[in-house]
Amino acid sequence: MSAATSSTRATMALCLLLLACSFMAGASAGNLYQDFQVTWGDGRAKILENGQLLTLSLDKASGSGFQSKNEYLFGKIDMQLKLVPGNSAGTVTAYYLSSQGPTHDEIDFEFLGNLSGDPYTLHTNVFAQGKGNREMQFHLWFDPTKDFHTYSILWNPKHIIFMVDGMPIRDFKNMESKGVAFPKDQPMRIYSSLWNADDWATQGGRIKTDWTNAPFTASYRNFNADACIWSAGVSNCPSKKTGTASASSDWWNQELDSTSQERMRWVQRNYMIYNYCTDLKRFPQGLPPECSIA
Repeated sequence: MSAATSSTRATMALCLLLLACSFMAGASAGNLYQDFQVTWGDGRAKILENGQLLTLSLDKASGSGFQSKNEYLFGKIDMQLKLVPGNSAGTVTAYYLSSQGPTHDEIDFEFLGNLSGDPYTLHTNVFAQGKGNREMQFHLWFDPTKDFHTYSILWNPKHIIFMVDGMPIRDFKNMESKGVAFPKDQPMRIYSSLWNADDWATQGGRIKTDWTNAPFTASYRNFNADACIWSAGVSNCPSKKTGTASASSDWWNQELDSTSQERMRWVQRNYMIYNYCTDLKRFPQGLPPECSIA
């Protein structure tokens, strides 16, 4: 009996190991030199390990940042991040998609630092045609500074789904039929930066950046974009507009099934700390229209 149990456990362990290896192999696509360019920071942003690791650093003089070489119009974007450890109060690590101009679209992950031992705040937002104010904030169910974790944006014509390690945390749906703008016409680049925002980032700006802990460093690896690349005014996947997307690009029609919806509700019940759709004081004239649509 014990031998059989031991054999079962060993088999399960092997399956989990193979699954983990398979996931990592799928995630580790591309070379960061090929996909990104450093845009500011005077040497504080570095691509290392033959293009497999990118680091941003912040000191009292400056932060740093990078952007993607490609623009995207719909896709599933994955990046693994390890955030600033220790006392990260006052710092913000931003990772987002954005177009340009006064009516820009934007899909945001922002990680707001905190005092040692206190949790990071994961801030999400969606801008459409220049209008944002759609913030949802979360704490995480793990320490995001101890290891790399995968942060994903699935963006198709009907949904923008934010995910952490494959766990959906937010689903912004296309409600254009109800008069709510949705990002669908403007190609966007990926941007990321590490910067000082101690006037607002931690406890409303009450906690300031402790520069004795500088330089602060955030790390990136295993970028993967299964996405439509926009170049010279043309998408490289026009077949999707006719509904003939390849089977390898399931994200084009993907939405949350009942199991995924329940997982998202679990995150929101237990880890969401702010939802603009419940902030009546902020919107005394009435909540935004998408908030009242089931």
